[in-house]
Amino acid sequence: MNKAQKLFSVSLLALIVSGCAVTSKPIDRSESEQRAKSDLVDMYKDQEPLNGPLTLHEAMARAVKYNLEARLKVMEEAMAQRQVDLASFDMLPRMAMSAGYAGRNNVGASSSQSIQTGTQSLEPSTSQDRDRRVADLTMVWNVLDFGVSYISAKQQGDQRLIVQERRRKVVNTIVQDVRSAYWRALAAERLLTQIDSLMARVEKAQTNSEAMSDQRVGDPVQALSYQRALIEATRQLEDQRRALSLAKTELATLINLPLGSDLKLAAQSDYEVPVLKVGLSRLEDEALASRPELREQDYQTRISAAETRKAMLRMLPGLEFSAGGHYDSNSFLVNQSWADYGVKVTWNLFNVISAPAAINVAKAGESVASARRQAMSIAILAQLYVANANYQEALRQFKTSQQLSKLDGQIVGQLRNRYKANSIGELDLIQGELNTLQADLRRDLSYADLRNAYGQIFASAGLDPLPVTLESTEIKSIASALATREDGWAQGKISTP
Repeated sequence: MNKAQKLFSVSLLALIVSGCAVTSKPIDRSESEQRAKSDLVDMYKDQEPLNGPLTLHEAMARAVKYNLEARLKVMEEAMAQRQVDLASFDMLPRMAMSAGYAGRNNVGASSSQSIQTGTQSLEPSTSQDRDRRVADLTMVWNVLDFGVSYISAKQQGDQRLIVQERRRKVVNTIVQDVRSAYWRALAAERLLTQIDSLMARVEKAQTNSEAMSDQRVGDPVQALSYQRALIEATRQLEDQRRALSLAKTELATLINLPLGSDLKLAAQSDYEVPVLKVGLSRLEDEALASRPELREQDYQTRISAAETRKAMLRMLPGLEFSAGGHYDSNSFLVNQSWADYGVKVTWNLFNVISAPAAINVAKAGESVASARRQAMSIAILAQLYVANANYQEALRQFKTSQQLSKLDGQIVGQLRNRYKANSIGELDLIQGELNTLQADLRRDLSYADLRNAYGQIFASAGLDPLPVTLESTEIKSIASALATREDGWAQGKISTP
């Protein structure tokens, strides 16, 4: 090989290697912007419009139907079902079909040689055309593979049920989050207007005080102390406003409303105190039987047991049935198309050697799943008792906050009368109104905590807020089902999912 040929070979090799190199191009910003616009449209499309003030159960219904995390779990469940359908095809026989053309540049001839004398006994001859068309259709079915595939399909079905239990948990969590956010948002809607009005009065009083201080009217120390008291009142109001202002944003996010939407909540005329009418022993039984986490572990245990059966099956010999149809256009053949069939026993002896270890691993998985379930059961019972303790504490705090709110309301009424009679200054009235506002805020927030703690008891017991089947997927139908289920709980009627 001369120098020019070597150079050509090296260049050709370099070209081939460079052609096989793979590079990744960064996503262009315009593509990201287009994707963002598309996602913004898809996130909020096909949603029922808000009609009037939003009730608690309507908010829960919108979250169940439109929350993006809940939608994701629905899609995961659908995908798991498709995986079950796909796993079922593994139980079918293996069937292969082939068709093609075969040819060669010369005749496929051969002769025969004697093994005794070593002489050629036949002159070269052929029994095959140089160009042929062939086709084959073969089917192979192994009974052992069928059994293993059947167990694998059952395991895939259990995986789908695990996904279903995880969806139950997500729905329960979302409903609880909506409950908490709704009552806090309702408190914000009640009190934000009062806070803004009082903040405007405080700012006006502060402006007047600063003007009097600049004119050196009155005692400077008293004036500065007065201004300090007003600034402190402003700070308290700002803290309260900040605590309430994000409640509606959180609620809008949970029910998948565009952020910044004008969200009006249905006003509550009174503070109905929820009463727990179900005994803890009944809730314990329900929690141990219905919690999604424990049911998931039940399915996981079943999957581990199936893995043990698969390991035992692989120790056995397999019975394989085969059948096929063939075609060959070779003109020398007497029968250009034919069928064949057979039965044979197959046995992978290495599986016999490795099977005990595989069985031990599978049994260890069963033991781990059982231990995990028992540890989780203790944790779930603890959650239930903590939820009940939180409910009792929230009930006491709400009653105390309600009494303080009532007393502060009476006090501020007396202060207003004295202020009109010029018996007290504006600062005393503002401080009294601030105390009343804070008392109302504590009352509303403690009521929100009470409602949340009450709902958390049933969530800890693994009770589904929705029935298994719904009459309709419309918001009103879902909201009605949610209200009916909670009314039943309030009466002490709980049912299994």
